[in-house]
Amino acid sequence: MSTATAPARRSTALPASPLRLTAGGIIRSEWIKLRSLRSTVWAYAIIIVIQIAIGLLIASFSVNNVAPAGSRGPNLELADLAIVVATAGVAFGQLVVSVLGVLVISGEYSTGQIRSSFAAVPKRLPVLWAKLAVFGVTTFVVSLVGILLAYLVTYPILAGSNITSNLFDSGVYLPLIGAAGYLALTGVLALGVGAILRSTAGGIAAALGLLLVVPVIFGLIPVDWAHSISDWLPGSAGANIYQSGGVFEWWQALLIMIGWIGVALAAAAVLMRRRDA
Repeated sequence: MSTATAPARRSTALPASPLRLTAGGIIRSEWIKLRSLRSTVWAYAIIIVIQIAIGLLIASFSVNNVAPAGSRGPNLELADLAIVVATAGVAFGQLVVSVLGVLVISGEYSTGQIRSSFAAVPKRLPVLWAKLAVFGVTTFVVSLVGILLAYLVTYPILAGSNITSNLFDSGVYLPLIGAAGYLALTGVLALGVGAILRSTAGGIAAALGLLLVVPVIFGLIPVDWAHSISDWLPGSAGANIYQSGGVFEWWQALLIMIGWIGVALAAAAVLMRRRDA
């Protein structure tokens, strides 16, 4: 007597995926997102154009309002003027990077793409850190390129009036690097504000208000404590990273900017973990 044996059932379970979530993979994903946005290309192009255009304008104005070359000694070292000319566009560039910083995160919320990002990275926070790293480094590099181009383009104009400087002098290149760093930090701060509010319009208004409007309001209040608060705001303190003669030393201004960014990112991280996408 034979016994019938039931055919073995095939397992329907999918094989384990060999792919693993890595920090490098998340960073590459955020890099693809950043460079695929039209707003990114336009914003970075505007930053470079602004740096060069404002630098040329200030250089042309400066050489027409200094003493004639013959009345001064040869090769007069005015490195401070060269730095001012090269970094004059930073005041306008900070507006562009602030808007872009908000768009980098708020755009994903408005389109719903953030759900896909969080589905791929359930812990969520690595997405935020990767965005910060990619956007911060890219903004620093682009800003530094724009500032160096402004320096190189305006150098012949200044040299024609016997105003010279040495790019490889630490008193010149450090402020230029500091100016690029300030733009990158400003963009990162705006990204943190955008992550908190998750609204493009609200994030841009808050970021630009913190940089431009709030310092003016406190500056108009005729009491010392209001002026002191204005000095500690990111738009005022951050400029001391690359400008001399301010209230703070460059390293103090850097710490203040890092403090503002830390507060914004801490709030963004907590809200990102607790809120629905």
